[in-house]
Amino acid sequence: MADPGVSAKAVPDDDALLFADEDTSTETETPVSQSSPWKILVADDDDEVHAVTQMVLRDLVFEGRPIELISAHSGRETLEQLATHPDIAVLLLDVVMETDHSGLDVAHQIREQLHNHMVRIILRTGQPGQAPERSVVIDYDINDYKEKTELTAQKLVTTVIAGVRSYRDLITIERSRRGLAQIIDASRDLFAPQSLARLSSGVLTQLTALLHLGENGLLLQDSGVAALRGDESHANYEILAGTGRFAGTEGHKLSTELAPEEMERMLKIGQGEVVFSRGEFIGRFKAHTGSENIIFVQTTHPGEEMDLNLIRLFASNIGLAFDNVHLQEELASTQSELVHTLSEVVETRSNETGMHVVRVGALSALLAHLAGHDETECSMLIQAAPMHDLGKVGIPDSILHKPGPLAPDEWEIMKTHTSLGYNLLHRSKRRTLQTAAIIAEQHHEWWDGGGYPNRRKGTDIHPFGRIVAVIDVFDALSHPRCYKRAWELDQIIEYIRANRARQFDPNYTDVFLDHADQLIDLWRQYPDPGDEKP
Repeated sequence: MADPGVSAKAVPDDDALLFADEDTSTETETPVSQSSPWKILVADDDDEVHAVTQMVLRDLVFEGRPIELISAHSGRETLEQLATHPDIAVLLLDVVMETDHSGLDVAHQIREQLHNHMVRIILRTGQPGQAPERSVVIDYDINDYKEKTELTAQKLVTTVIAGVRSYRDLITIERSRRGLAQIIDASRDLFAPQSLARLSSGVLTQLTALLHLGENGLLLQDSGVAALRGDESHANYEILAGTGRFAGTEGHKLSTELAPEEMERMLKIGQGEVVFSRGEFIGRFKAHTGSENIIFVQTTHPGEEMDLNLIRLFASNIGLAFDNVHLQEELASTQSELVHTLSEVVETRSNETGMHVVRVGALSALLAHLAGHDETECSMLIQAAPMHDLGKVGIPDSILHKPGPLAPDEWEIMKTHTSLGYNLLHRSKRRTLQTAAIIAEQHHEWWDGGGYPNRRKGTDIHPFGRIVAVIDVFDALSHPRCYKRAWELDQIIEYIRANRARQFDPNYTDVFLDHADQLIDLWRQYPDPGDEKP
């Protein structure tokens, strides 16, 4: 039975120049899509071989994609073409070119030096007895070996199609592997920034690989507000992932500028509907959270019922994954809001604005990033550093609001805010609050051991405590307090420089001073109401 995905016009009679006579019949032709062609590299030092191969394969179509023939006349040129075109599907490789074993040398270099294990290699020779050893066929992943005299036109077509199909399947497996790797990577740390985007990209890659769909795809999500209103015209879809020509559109809203011809068709299909038509697949699914998801992929073949059922099952399970990710993000967002609200309550009681805690969190994270801390630790500082002065809730107003210098006994009471903050926070089993407890207790410790409450010294102070120590002093000095006026920026910078390796960790101090402009730019983005930034 003829392969429905393959079409080729009858080969002219003059194929006898190279091929043995064989009757050929014209297959039912399938429409040729605008997708990229399958690339076939013909490596042979005989110009007549190139001419006849071109004549036989020029009208060949497989799965709606035409064949593009590329020529090479030597082993060196063959390797150059493979380096230029890493997506070559099949190599028709002459064994004898510059030398009696040029083809075998090329096969070795393809696998061992270019590390190209995707291209399917079909060895051809016009000299009987030049067959490669069995070990060569196995070691170099040679897919077929033919004597040129035994290759009729139809056999050449069959051999090439078999090679292309094998190449397609290898690419599918590789794409599937990459997609699965992205999903596993995203699920490893759902709290990490961009985890939803990475999960979405992995889902889209996995789906297109499983079903042999095209490379141009979109995964969209609507908040569900429009659906609750029953107003489709206000649907507001955001792009979670894009591949092919839609790559790089993540985070944008779906618009006619991004998808001028496809947008209307995407929004037109009904809830739970799956459509394979017009060379594209569209599926629309609703998650338990109320959000709606649309999957759009341009494809080259009509869908089968098994494909549709697989997509429905896949989308249903992926919907659950997205629900879980959204729940995690909602919990993280709620926790962040509660932390900042609690921190702002403390600052308000101290007659200070809540922007101090926002600045301390943002600047601490930036300093940590500049010092080489990873993304997880920087994110943790944004959450935990704002709670550094939580213990001030236990300090009497008479001390907290005293406009002048504190008496020695009052100062001793003030210093207890570090231990009070630690005691309030450290009992929690949440990592953010445990980290905040460490910062609350240690952000007034000094590098030389002269700080409080425990006179820790050097690296006995947690890195987060040392980071917040620098940032808290910088921000506190830059704004007025009930007991002092705001300092000028150059005075603050000089104070921090003068107390390097005394009050402040020398490494974090150096990073702060080296990147002071960058830190100050961020600091300016969070002014207090009525601030006159120095």
